[in-house]
Amino acid sequence: MKSRFLLFLLVFSFFGFAQDTLLVPIDSVEVEVPVIDSIEVSFTGNDIHNPNAIIAFYEKLYQLEQSKSGKINIVHIGDSHIQADLFTAKIRSQFQKVYGNGGFGFTFPYSVAKTNNSAPIRYTASGSFQSFRNLYADTNRPVGLSGFSMETTSKDFAIQMHVKEVPYHFTKLKVITPQNVNLFDVSISNKNSFIERKVPKKITHKVKPGEVLGGIADKYNVSLKALKKANGLKSNIIRDGKVLTIPTKGTQTKTATKIEYIPIELEPSLLSNDYVSEKPLDKIVLVPNQEIDEFALNGLVLENNASGVIYHGIGVNGAKVSDFNKFRLFNEQLPVLQPDLVIISFGTNESFDKQSGEQFFSNLDEMIQGIKHKNPDAGILVMTPPPSVLHRKYRNTFIEMYAQEIEDHAHVKNYAVWNLLEVFGGNSSINRNSAKGYMAKDKVHYSKKGYEKQGELFFESFLQSYELYKSTKL
Repeated sequence: MKSRFLLFLLVFSFFGFAQDTLLVPIDSVEVEVPVIDSIEVSFTGNDIHNPNAIIAFYEKLYQLEQSKSGKINIVHIGDSHIQADLFTAKIRSQFQKVYGNGGFGFTFPYSVAKTNNSAPIRYTASGSFQSFRNLYADTNRPVGLSGFSMETTSKDFAIQMHVKEVPYHFTKLKVITPQNVNLFDVSISNKNSFIERKVPKKITHKVKPGEVLGGIADKYNVSLKALKKANGLKSNIIRDGKVLTIPTKGTQTKTATKIEYIPIELEPSLLSNDYVSEKPLDKIVLVPNQEIDEFALNGLVLENNASGVIYHGIGVNGAKVSDFNKFRLFNEQLPVLQPDLVIISFGTNESFDKQSGEQFFSNLDEMIQGIKHKNPDAGILVMTPPPSVLHRKYRNTFIEMYAQEIEDHAHVKNYAVWNLLEVFGGNSSINRNSAKGYMAKDKVHYSKKGYEKQGELFFESFLQSYELYKSTKL
């Protein structure tokens, strides 16, 4: 009887998804597995495929090591795992620990756009802004390098940026705007002015036991009607302890503090408008260029005076490759980062749209060709998506197809590959990874521990590949 029941379930599943046979149920993925630190997890196949595609990048890094001068720019583009800056933060710290810290790199006031910000940098703002994300924005909007556009027509705003970690204090700021129009000034100092104004005098009275409303009105020489109106009372009954507002025609002086930012005009350069400081900064404020009526911001870049690696993270929650491809401004602005290596990480969100392998790769190839057209000297490395579950209960066969497409085209399209799906054990290792504490409850996203582990593994594979390249120069 039991075997018949199982057969019925299998038949039902087959016919229920006859038009979508790639949806394969996984019975065990809904089970919450407790974190077990003692579980041993080994990662195999952790190497970079087709490394010849990024030899020029290896050579630039080698020259940096030899000369101890200059900067290397790595740009990592992806979806939520990049915007959150957990995965990329680990890779950034590993690169900069070995090869030097050239600055934090690209940043955007995500919190002002009402989404999550990267940890080392805090943004606050006064004024009213509209923000547009590449997933939903009309293609006429000036959505550029960040995948966002933040816009306003107000001339009374200030965007404050505070870098909380000392290693990322900066001496150079680049401001990225549509068509590189100089829309903003920068302020590194301010002054407080005090404004006095007359406001209605506020008098309150706390009702004591035995007091009546008429007696309180007489005490303050106001009418009973006015007292009731000021407190929204419909009867003369009041309870002990109630705080009453006493209406009065008197005024009092109130002092307010107004912050006035001292603007410094940004210096225009070919692809950005810049500010250079003689000493490291941890705070700046963007204020409006008073000669401009409409404002849009696409991003900022933070650099320092040291040689080393700048690791730029560009991610948008929920984004797919095609969302970045929709906006020509993205490719037009990318050269401001002077990329030596571009890392591309997509696939998970495409799987939820059930894109075919061919469709996914077509969009990916469009991005790769667009990057190469504007940045011909940049190497390209594509990461496959990591293991994940589809809709909480299906084996994600779509990302398996995407990983295969990425691998199959690497040599012809001349890019390197890091197969995160394979390195992290494939979809068959999801419960193992969850039990180790690497995955979030949805088994799509990863925990902080999981993202950091992925970052460590990528740097290990990079280091192994790069050291092999260096051995050929001996």
